[in-house]
Amino acid sequence: MKKLISWNVNGLRACVGKGFFEYFKETDADIFCIQETKLQEGQIDLPMDGYHQYWNYAKKKGYSGTALFTKEEPLSVTYGIGIEEHDQEGRVITARYPDYYVVTCYTPNSQSQLARLSYRMEWEDAFLAYLKKLEDDRPVIVCGDLNVAHKEIDLKNPKTNRQNAGFTDQEREKFTRLLEAGFIDTYRYFNPDKEGAYSWWSYRFKAREKNAGWRIDYFCVSQSLKQRLAGADIRSDITGSDHCPVELVIT
Repeated sequence: MKKLISWNVNGLRACVGKGFFEYFKETDADIFCIQETKLQEGQIDLPMDGYHQYWNYAKKKGYSGTALFTKEEPLSVTYGIGIEEHDQEGRVITARYPDYYVVTCYTPNSQSQLARLSYRMEWEDAFLAYLKKLEDDRPVIVCGDLNVAHKEIDLKNPKTNRQNAGFTDQEREKFTRLLEAGFIDTYRYFNPDKEGAYSWWSYRFKAREKNAGWRIDYFCVSQSLKQRLAGADIRSDITGSDHCPVELVIT
């Protein structure tokens, strides 16, 4: 069994002060991916015995950023998706293992007034093409904050949020296309009808207390890994960020 974790930590230094290491040690994951590290090289020193560390930083300070911690050393690691326009914000790390790729991703947010929606649409097409190209070589496990609630079941207030960032028809359609391209949303694979399962809550309006959240953090895998899926979970009991970790177990 292999356990994989993905967590948008919304500022790693802050999260370390709110129990990051306790969860990291307790969960003992084989691969642990994080998004929104919000730091530059040299701004944190993480003593992670037994793990190889890989970091992708945004050019802009205190913004975005991803990291991947893994017990097994990957065959190779790449940063970004190979398109300069999309590779300035530290959003993607790809680790190649003998029988699959693991990709951690922090998808661009469409922002208020959907200021970045057109950029987001370009990103989505480029990212899906990138994943499909990887798949030509071996299966893909993609995880991270994909910044979209796919269906109405995936957020508390779908009616009032329609066409807000993260729940526009356009973003949802791109996620549908990801699934149609042969990827499995692993949480829904195991929990097709489960309501109230969210991975992000606004810091306002006591949203987390009321569980008025969104499911925007995912593990999606190539169809060819379907037989190896052993479990998927959302750890809403873990605090430390406005997101909670999501977990995947494969055989």
